[in-house]
Amino acid sequence: QVQLVESGGGLVQPGGSLRLSCASSGRIFRFYAMGWYRQAPGKQRELVAHITGDGSPNYADSVKGRFTISRDNAKNMVYLQMNSLKPEDTAVYYCNYLRVPVLWGQGTQVTVSS
Repeated sequence: QVQLVESGGGLVQPGGSLRLSCASSGRIFRFYAMGWYRQAPGKQRELVAHITGDGSPNYADSVKGRFTISRDNAKNMVYLQMNSLKPEDTAVYYCNYLRVPVLWGQGTQVTVSS
C-alpha cells in the first residue's frame, strides 16, 4: 500500500520561506511524476507544481518564480521550496502521484501571516 507523508509546514511571515518534504513508500517512485497540491479553506484543491520522473518541473502561474519543486529518487522524496511567501499561499499542502493518484496523506499546514 502506497503511503504519502508530508512535512515542513508552519507559520511564516510574508516574504518568508519554507521547505516542504514528501516521503513516499510502496511504489517504484522514480517512474512516476509527482505533484504538490494545496487546498485553502473553502476552496478546491489545486495543483501548484509537478515534476516528471526524470526531474522536469512545471508550475502554476501563481507560484512561478517563487516555488521550486525537486525530487530525490534514491530516497523516494519530493520537495517544495517556497520563497517570497504571500498570505494567499496559506493552505494545507499535499503531495501525490500526478497521473495515478493514491490515498491522500494528512498534508502539512502552511500559514503566511504577520
